[in-house]
This record gives sequence, C-alpha cells and structure tokens, in this order.
Amino acid sequence: MNDLKKQLAKDVTITNELGLHARPAAMIAELASQAQSNVWLTKDDQCVDASSIIDILSLACLEGSTVTLQIEDPADAEILNKLYELFKSGFGE
Repeated sequence: MNDLKKQLAKDVTITNELGLHARPAAMIAELASQAQSNVWLTKDDQCVDASSIIDILSLACLEGSTVTLQIEDPADAEILNKLYELFKSGFGE
C-alpha cells in the first residue's frame, strides 16, 4: 500500500458491546455526509457508503469486527480522523 492510500484509509475494531447499531451508525453517517467526496466503510469484502445508516447497518458489525474507513479525497482527512476517533471512543457508550 503506498503512502497516499495509507493516508486515505484506516482500520478500526468495533469495541462496543452491542456492535455497530443504529445510534453509532447515525453518528458515522452524519460525519461522513460532511465530506466533500465519498466515504466508504468496508468489512470483509463488502464496501458500503458511510453516509447511509442503512448501508452501515447492513454490514452487521459485531463487537470485535474490524472495518476499514476510506475516503476518496485527501481534503477529507479531517473527517477520516474524526471517524477514527469516534470508533476508538466506542461512540461514547
């Protein structure tokens, strides 16, 4: 993976006991919708639009699941970092 791709994607592990349910999905979608370009959330081989709550929930992420956050535009690096911190904080749960 080249340096640019590393800057545009981050792997995170779901730490919430209940997994990625509606409230965290809404928080992700709200942040992702502020991006200038698309933000993607990938689990295993399924990649979804991170600005869609329904798409996020379709990943069925349980506690311990690893997902990849990915942005398309380097201008959205701050959004990527905020999403990463949101995951690391356990969505305040």
